[in-house]
Amino acid sequence: MPFASVQGRKVYYELHGEAGGVPLVLVMGMGGSCRGWLPLQVPEFSQRRRTLIFDHRGAGGSEDPGGPFTTRGMADDTAGLLDALGIERADVLGVFMGGMVAQELALGHPGRVDRLVLVGTYARPDAKRRLLLQHWHALARSGARVETLVRERLLWTLQDDTLEQQDLIDAMVEFFTRDGAPLSEDVFARQCEACLHHDAADRLRQIRQRTLVICGRQDTLTPPKFHRELADEIPGAHLVTIAHGAHLVMAESAESFNRAVLQFLSEGRDRSS
Repeated sequence: MPFASVQGRKVYYELHGEAGGVPLVLVMGMGGSCRGWLPLQVPEFSQRRRTLIFDHRGAGGSEDPGGPFTTRGMADDTAGLLDALGIERADVLGVFMGGMVAQELALGHPGRVDRLVLVGTYARPDAKRRLLLQHWHALARSGARVETLVRERLLWTLQDDTLEQQDLIDAMVEFFTRDGAPLSEDVFARQCEACLHHDAADRLRQIRQRTLVICGRQDTLTPPKFHRELADEIPGAHLVTIAHGAHLVMAESAESFNRAVLQFLSEGRDRSS
């Protein structure tokens, strides 16, 4: 298993593909491990870009440093991983918590980020998101079963017609639980805290990277208003709304999602860049 040392801790990562040009870093959201990128994104992206996926602190194969988590701290982890792998600059795609980490990476380590893709995320939570994250935090702290936490999140991340497909829902629950949870309830609670306290709203205009914001039209966890704010405040950002898909638009509408990402990453670049 490939590990890198970041601030004295082991970070699990995988590099896929041999393509040249600027590498692509995929930053996972809360509650998962990097293997969530493997079925639908890595096979296609890695044909065009060398693709880096990794586990956040305390998740999957990465060591837990203890203490509170912040999106800024996880951005520092990401920059440290790039250092350890000798990657000077990369395109960065992040979803939900990963999108918050990507914002902080672009702000705190601007020289490391070439292009930025923000998916299903926000710059600052509103009252409803704060209440929801506090609820998830309380569930995790109360010792709720992993299956309960997964089903709770699926209610907020899938569109209604997907939820009607019981076989698919059961398969998704099994995917997240069959090999044991990718992270403990304690780590999940600390991820909730990181999302609760993330606030880049007043700094978005400092993001100078070329930016794509992707929204699933049916997203109830991070509805379109958050994506419009990101696209309006980040200079020159472009917003793409995908009609078929909710928060997990990268799964529910993978073909459209992947196409939008790859088109954005290739625009204005020749094949060797």
